[in-house]
Amino acid sequence: MSNPVVSVIIPTFNRAKVVCRAVNSVLNQSFRDFECIVVDDGSTDETESVLQEFANKIKVIKSENRGVSAARNLGAKLAEGKYIAFLDSDDEWKKEKLAKQIFYMKESGLRIAQTDETWVRNGKFVNKSKKYIRPYGDIFYNCLEVCAVTPSSVLMEKTLFFEYGGFDESFPVCEDYDLWLRMSIKEKFGLIDEPFIIKYGGNEDQLSNSACLDKYRIISLFNVLKKNDKLSSEQEKALREVLAKKVKIYSEGAKKRGKSDEAEWAEGLLN
Repeated sequence: MSNPVVSVIIPTFNRAKVVCRAVNSVLNQSFRDFECIVVDDGSTDETESVLQEFANKIKVIKSENRGVSAARNLGAKLAEGKYIAFLDSDDEWKKEKLAKQIFYMKESGLRIAQTDETWVRNGKFVNKSKKYIRPYGDIFYNCLEVCAVTPSSVLMEKTLFFEYGGFDESFPVCEDYDLWLRMSIKEKFGLIDEPFIIKYGGNEDQLSNSACLDKYRIISLFNVLKKNDKLSSEQEKALREVLAKKVKIYSEGAKKRGKSDEAEWAEGLLN
């Protein structure tokens, strides 16, 4: 049999109550030429048993608990499709997501694209602030301030993912911010301005609730500045300005919390 066009990768950890919703949203896609790979990142709840409902419909890979970056990277390594798509196990896709995106990718000639999304928090639909309106084209400057791309909405060429080294497994949070920032230096991002993703918020286990976000965005900015020779002079100038601003905010906050060592670390990155 020929390889599938798309490999869908769902990383999950102790989300037995919601992972079936995510899997079903993949299996119900109108576009059918895909494989679905669920990477169980060392779950200790009923995840393994609930996934048995999908026997022969999906691939389940069990691994030790190493975090979402490692889980996504493992799924990508095992993927057989030309394209890869990620879906967080607490999100879901609308039925036409893959069909619309495959058509868009072929028409645009781009190597990566995302869609818009709908937000649900604690069971209620919520409006996004302007800073989370999804950008397209040259999104480097958007990527400096916030995570401008939703992992669950992305479809990209598998070769592109590996050209940029995948997700940095040393990042417990902001691994997506880091990858999109690195990619956006040179790559143009497509956008389907329709909400084909439903993102559910308000869960206690969501990594986006972590207080470490600012710290790891600072680390990402610093790494890009020091390790990437592809930055234009305009990009470097903008990156330095955002890095200085984030360091100032983080340092002041650390000092207020009595963590002078954290403030000293952050300020030292600017020297």
